[in-house]
Parts: sequence; C-alpha cells; structure tokens
Amino acid sequence: MGLAKGAKGPRLAPGAEAVDAAFDGKLVAVLETLGASGAEGEATKLPAPSGVKAAIVLAVGLGEAPEDGDGYDLEALRKAAGVAARALAGTKKAAFALPAADAAEVEAVATGALLGAYAFTAYQTENGGKGSLGEVAVVGAKPRDKEHKAAAERATAVSAEVNRARDLINTPSNDLDPKAFAAQVQAAGKEFGLKVEVLDEKALAKGGYGGIIGVGRGSATPPRLVRVAYKHPKADRTLAFVGKGITYDSGGISLKPAGHNETMKCDMSGAAAVFAAVVAIAKLGLEVNVTGWLALAENMPGGNATRPGDVLRMYSGKTVEVLNTDAEGRLVLADALARASEETPDAIVDVATLTGAMVLALGDGRFGIMANDDDFRAAVHTTALAQGEDSWPMPLPQQLRKTFDSPTADIANMGVRPGGGLIAGLFLREFVGEGITWAHLDIAGPAFNEGGPFGYTPKGGTGTAVRTLVSLARQAAEDELL
Repeated sequence: MGLAKGAKGPRLAPGAEAVDAAFDGKLVAVLETLGASGAEGEATKLPAPSGVKAAIVLAVGLGEAPEDGDGYDLEALRKAAGVAARALAGTKKAAFALPAADAAEVEAVATGALLGAYAFTAYQTENGGKGSLGEVAVVGAKPRDKEHKAAAERATAVSAEVNRARDLINTPSNDLDPKAFAAQVQAAGKEFGLKVEVLDEKALAKGGYGGIIGVGRGSATPPRLVRVAYKHPKADRTLAFVGKGITYDSGGISLKPAGHNETMKCDMSGAAAVFAAVVAIAKLGLEVNVTGWLALAENMPGGNATRPGDVLRMYSGKTVEVLNTDAEGRLVLADALARASEETPDAIVDVATLTGAMVLALGDGRFGIMANDDDFRAAVHTTALAQGEDSWPMPLPQQLRKTFDSPTADIANMGVRPGGGLIAGLFLREFVGEGITWAHLDIAGPAFNEGGPFGYTPKGGTGTAVRTLVSLARQAAEDELL
C-alpha cells in the first residue's frame, strides 16, 4: 500500500482503505510512530492485524501527494511498486494495494512490481538471498474490464522482455559471444513465430560488411549480423530497430585503461533492447511490422585486429579511416543502418551504449536522443518520458561534421573531443538511407547500473529503451506516430 507526503504529514494513498479499516483507522498514526513519512523509496513493514489475509503489511513511499483531484504520477507508482517487490523478496505472493483506479495505473503498478522483482542469480551456486517475489496481485484492478485486462497483459509481456534484456546484459561475455547471442534469437524466433536470419563471418565478408568484420576480426569468436522480423498481416507501417551488440569491448588496439573494462559485457545493451522489444511486440500482436537488426561483434586486440590508421570499406560503399578502435560501435551500427535502410522502413531507431561523452553530458540516469527530424525526435522523447525512461533531446550541429573528415578515406570514425556524443550521431546519420526518418538513442548512461538498486531498477543491466521501443511500435500501429 502507498503512503504519500502531505502538507500536514503522511497520508494514505487510494487502495489502502481496507487495510486502514483493519487498523481501526489508525494506520497512519502507527506508521508515523515507526518513522514513516511517505518519502519516495521508503519501505516500512509492520505485522498485519486480524482481518488481513497476510503476515505483514508493507507501506511504500510515493513522494509528494498530488493536488486534490489529480491522480498519482505513473512513474511514482512504478517506483513504489518496485521498492515493494524488492522488499518482499522471497515472498510467494503479494497483493499491491496501490492506486489502480484506471488501466494506466493498473499497468504502472504491475510493471513496477514485475520489474522490481527481478533478480539475476544464474551464476550463484550458493545463493544467500531469499529469491524474488513469486506472484503479484494488483488490488483494485478489474479482471473482467477489457482495458484493465489489456493493461495487465501489456505489463506482463513487456516486463518479461525487459527482464530478458537484463539477463542478456548481465550474462558474462564468456557465455554470450556473438554466436551464442544469435542462437538465443533463433530460439526465440521459433517460440514466437519470428523470422530470423543470421549472417556469419563468411556471409558478412561476401556481403561487404566491412564495419562489422573490421570490428570483430581481432576476436577468436567471429561477428554476426542478425535480422529478426515480426510481421502483422494487417499492418501498413514498418519500423526498423537497430542495436549495437558488442558482446565485449576491450577497446581493441586502442585498449581501454584499467578500471574501464570490468563492465564491458554490457556493451551489447542496445542489441538486447532491440531483440527484447521485437519479442514483446510479437507477444502483444501489435498491428505493425517491426524488424530488428543486431550488429554483434567482440572488440578484442588480437593479432588480426583492425589497427588505428586502417581503412574499412563499409556496406554502404563509404570508406572509413579508423583513428580509434575503441570507437567501434558506430562502425557496426553503420553497416546495420545501411542494410536496414535498403528495406525502406517508415522510420529507423537505433539504440547503443555509444559514447562516454553522452554520460558526461547527461549523467548516468538518462539517454540522449538525436534525429534527422525534429518532430520525430520530440515524439521519441515524449514517448520515453511517458514510459519512465528518462531522456533528453540532443542536437546534430552541422559545424561538427567537418571534424571527422579524413585525408585518406571518405570519413574518419573520430572527430574532435568536445561534443563527442553528437559527432557519433552525425557519423551514424551518414549511413541512413535518403528520405528515411531516423532517431539515435545513446543509452551509455542508464544501460548498466553500477550502484545499488532503486525503485524498480536493479543493480547491473537495466533493460533501458525496451519500453520506449515497444511504445513507439504501439503508436505506429495506432497511426499516432509519423
């Protein structure tokens, strides 16, 4: 149940009326005695009184109470449900008596609870934890109401796929190389009726994918380009999602310094988000065609690795002088963007843990959005915020374009250091087909949480951008996008 901060002290949020009645209307007073204030992230446990079919009652903080007549912010509900799910780890079943008067609130509470219950324990042979929360029931939801039922189904499908992405991101690189990643996509394709095509190193070389081959050739595990497609028979809109899938990034010959390598298994977070989003869209049966492109490679400093100064001929035919082998994500994405453009989708959205510069600009908690269309960039930003995925619109200043001119090739893969995240976006724009609407999401900040868990966000892989991509597809299906 929820507790909010009011002007005259904490107050119960809607949904907790039955619990308060079991405490003879004194629940707030009891919680205040225990130090509860309703602050965001707060969790207070107390024994359940007679009349409540539970061993304990848990009050979670919702932050500032809304003005009279206004509903609770959906992200506040998601976060509170996530806090509750983590606090109830090991519990078989929990009833969430948070505000759930309409379908949007039902979806928010269910999503927060399911994401908050996530735990990655695959490699813990002696797991000292209690395990995650087993089952979630949203009190106040109406299972016979079509809108409430659809909201619960969306929350279940999308949360499961966000958690799939988290699992992939958290899996060590020795168990998730490009070949293993591609195999997981193939297995999901069979399960959910998706068309999956995998280009191995021979097919990539024959097809002229110089960017993907160039990045992956220093590794003992060769690269892959995976196409995973969902098609609806009644759809007249097509979206293409492109994900950076560097399963481990050592920096290549331009080796990363000590202290910057330990979390580089997460450099495939964009590909994980794209894969998970396509599966979620298929589960929901959205009336839209969606194709995911996963550019998978391992960036290692092997004897055959690309060297600074080498020139790669990309899939598009452009030549790129590689000045820094640690600017590899844009190279694999360039090939995938050019290939995706050949199918002339209505829009392309790429997702990548692309630049440290974006983290410096926006911090760990939000991703940057660049686009070749201002209205589309605004639509993606609005969509992300509505899903609780913090983002910020970023420009593509044309004056920075000349900074990655090359005297040897058509362009270089690096420009000046100031505005490095914007230069990466400008580089990618070079490989988007003429007339195709495109947006680039640089998720380097929020993709991997090195701190402690908070709200519904766990430590480690977060699965960021999955919900944004699914929501964009849903809008396209309903003719509300483009």
